[in-house]
Amino acid sequence: MHISYYLGPLWAGLFLANTVPHFVHGISGDRFPTPFSKPRGKGLSSPTLNVAWALVNLVAGYLLFRWRVFVDDITSLVFFFMGIAVISILLSRRFATKEKE
Repeated sequence: MHISYYLGPLWAGLFLANTVPHFVHGISGDRFPTPFSKPRGKGLSSPTLNVAWALVNLVAGYLLFRWRVFVDDITSLVFFFMGIAVISILLSRRFATKEKE
């Protein structure tokens, strides 16, 4: 099988899970790090930028999900949920120190 068969679902999970923190912080009016903040990924971006970044992640994740995640294929779903788990754990560890920096 082609590598995109596995990477597509993985990236779909990564993008969709990354939507949540940016969207929640953005609609709550809180500043939160984005890839566009200064310093990159550490500084705080505006709530509006966080909502915009969440929507970009949502669209990318949805498109990848529709393209590469096959609901009747267990391997595809495993990689999709693995992407969600990986980004969730990594981001929880990364942002646990956000207030200390």
